[in-house]
This record gives sequence, structure tokens and C-alpha cells, in this order.
Amino acid sequence: MENRICKLFGIEKPIIQAGMIWCSGWKLAAAVSKAGGLGIIGAGSMYPEVLEEHLKKAKTALGEIPFAVNLPMLYPQIEELIDIISKHKVPIVFTSAGNPKTWTEKLKSEGITVVHVVSSLKFALKAEAAGVDAVVVEGFEAGGHNGRDETTTFCLVPMVKQKLQIPIIAAGGIATGRQILAAEVLGADGFQIGSRFVASEESSAHQAFKNAVLAAQEGDTILTLKELAPVRLIKNPFYQKIAEAYAKGASAEELKTLLGRARAKKGMFEGDLIEGELEIGQVSGLIENISPAAQIIKELWEDYLTAKKELFA
Repeated sequence: MENRICKLFGIEKPIIQAGMIWCSGWKLAAAVSKAGGLGIIGAGSMYPEVLEEHLKKAKTALGEIPFAVNLPMLYPQIEELIDIISKHKVPIVFTSAGNPKTWTEKLKSEGITVVHVVSSLKFALKAEAAGVDAVVVEGFEAGGHNGRDETTTFCLVPMVKQKLQIPIIAAGGIATGRQILAAEVLGADGFQIGSRFVASEESSAHQAFKNAVLAAQEGDTILTLKELAPVRLIKNPFYQKIAEAYAKGASAEELKTLLGRARAKKGMFEGDLIEGELEIGQVSGLIENISPAAQIIKELWEDYLTAKKELFA
């Protein structure tokens, strides 16, 4: 049976690399797409002129091979980003962090396939009603910014599957082929993977951050800062300052002041493991090496096929 996500995106394998700020530039997106998955450029950390440069390089590297852009709708210059995406005829856009009604119609009028990232059944239903072509269903395990409800991927996927007709992409807590198979059994059509691709050769993450991901074990990440925007990160000295602020009953405004500006860039892109925000998923405890993106996809798919053969032979 033909996979709905492969058909929708025109790709060989239903593996989607997440659009991660500071980690997913054109090199990673191109490497994933060339390997048969769908690579995504994370526009949330890019000025408009930077995004345009990444799009030009991705198109040169890929030709007609599809790729996508992740577009956080809270981005202050979003209209400029959308104009650039339209200008360069980006085939697929993943929207996140906002109301899908705002830009879906505009993007689809340009012939763009639109996918929206959700963390709850309620928002999945709203995304389908807004006319998106698919949804990414992201559970509590995921790194970076995710939902306040703390619903896990393996609870959320079947809940959404019961109610939606459009394709579903599972995200959060997936870094092996066996986890892909488990998500497929629960109803997912595609599989978005972030943390594993942070630890790839083509990731634009700083080497120090990649090493921190490899060192992370069970319990080393935590979801925090719900009063501002929930984020899962590694428990480093910066996080300890957050924990101390909570212990003292800090207000949302005090937490915002503590967070300051550019913490994610400082940690993930510049490699400051002390004062930076180190966003990564719980599944980092399973990641043991840094590999080329193509090798990661090969290993994921071989592991998936082996697990499927073992279970359903």
C-alpha cells in the first residue's frame, strides 16, 4: 500500500527531518532530501536575507528533489519570509506556533503543500478545519518548544488518528527504526525526527552541543518555562538558575528577564554549555554517535524493516 506521506511530498521514505532552529540549515535539509526523506530548513532562527541564501543553496544542491521550510508563525517578519518562500517556489511549508488559519489559504493559493505542527487533539482538529494537508503530532517527549499539556506521542497519535482524515506525522521520542514502527502501528503515516539529526555531520549545531547530546542520559532533559513558552532542554547551569528562580516563586516577568535574548543561539549554535539553552528531546539518551544524515536514514530504515520482519513474519 502506498504511503500517504510519501505520495503527498513526493519522497521515497516517510522520514521527515524536523525544522530545528540553529540546527537545520540548507546542508542538513539537502542531505536528508537526497537520502530519500524530507529535509526541512528551520526559518525560525533566520533573518529574511539569511533564509533566502539558504533557499538558493538548497535549490542548487537538490534541483527538483523536494524539501521544505519550517515557519514559526510568531516570527516578527513572517510576511517577508512568506514572500521569499513564494518567490523561490518552496514546495512544502511546515507552520508552527500559531493559528493555522492565518496563512494556510495564502500558502495553498501559491501551490504550496501546508503541514501544521500540533501538540493536542484540539489543535489538530483546528488545523484540519483550516485546510492543511497534514499535521505533525508532537508529543511531550520532543525537544525544543512543545505543548503545555504534557501528552506523550504514543497517547496523542492514536487520539488524533481516531478523529482526523488527513495524514498524520508522529514527532517526539523517535530516533530508531523500532520507534518508527511503533508509531506506524498507532496510526502515523510519517515520522518527524529532530534530536537524532542534531547529532549529524551536516547539522549546523555547534560541536560542543552535539557532544552534550551524546552525553545526555535518561532524566537529563526537562520541560520548563511553561509561563513563557514551554521548552525541553538539558539540565545545565542555565537551567539550574531557572530552577532556583522557581524555588523563590519568580513571576513570569522575572523568568522572562532571566531568559533574556538569544539563549538558544548561545547554547546550540555558539556552543555555550553553561549559559546557553540546550534544546533536545528525551530520546537523546539513545543517541550514541554523530553520523552523516544519509547514514542515519539508512540505519533508521534498516532497523524499521528488521523490526517489522521480526514482529510480523
